[in-house]
Order: sequence, then structure tokens, then C-alpha cells
Amino acid sequence: MEEYWNPMVPELTVSDFERSLHFYQDLLGFKIRNQRTTPKFAYLEYEKVHIMIEQMHDAGWEPGALVYPLGRGVNFQIELSDISPILERLAATETSLYQEPQENWYDEGAVLCGQREFLVQDPDGYLLRFSQFLGEKEKRINNNAL
Repeated sequence: MEEYWNPMVPELTVSDFERSLHFYQDLLGFKIRNQRTTPKFAYLEYEKVHIMIEQMHDAGWEPGALVYPLGRGVNFQIELSDISPILERLAATETSLYQEPQENWYDEGAVLCGQREFLVQDPDGYLLRFSQFLGEKEKRINNNAL
């Protein structure tokens, strides 16, 4: 099988590498693609989703203070073929969700695209939005609309 490299991969600075690796690997189901020890770093993947985590250190790349929750103002949409296994693992460990699973339909012009999605925060507060594509449907036209 040909290896796939995603052209844009977020690298998340984490405060406790082992705790974060446990969260991503054991609770969410990501696999380690490669790992380094100095500084502590892991390149993770789940289906076609790639993400990197690295232990907080003085690399000079931080534009500001790293204060919990990290990643304010951004959520990472992670589209998978099925989000149920992650939900089951999180429920089994009584991990609280930021937003419970729900079905949302987004306007894409001629059609509505459906997603089943939920949000969870990682140990450093990064907001992860897991979604599963539900398909497309035609928009209904409201005859009473002005």
C-alpha cells in the first residue's frame, strides 16, 4: 500500500506528552506513524487524518503564552467513516464530551450535506470535532418565504 502524507498537518503543543499520547492513542484510536524522544513527539494517524503532538519546550515557535485551554478560537474537524467506535471508547472511560453527538445539515448551495458530529476537548483543551458524512439531500423550498 502506498503511504499517504497529508499536505497540511496540525502540530499541537502539549503540556504532558504521555497523557496526550494516551488520550489520542487509547481513547480516540489514533495509531503512531512515527515518534521521537527529544523533544517528545508523535506523528499520529486515523484513516486519512494526520495530527502531530509535541511536548511543550522552548522552540521559539509560540507566538504567545500557552495558557489552558490551548487552541482557543479553532476546532479541528476530523472526518471519519464512522465515529461510533470513538464515542464508545469515550463513554467506556466516562470522558465528558464538549458537545453531544448530533446530526447537522449544512447548506452547500444546491444541496444540504449531512454530518453526524460531536466535540471533545483533549487534555490541553484543544477542541476536536469528529464528524461522519451522512450524504446529501435536496433543499426544500419554502413557498411561504418572501
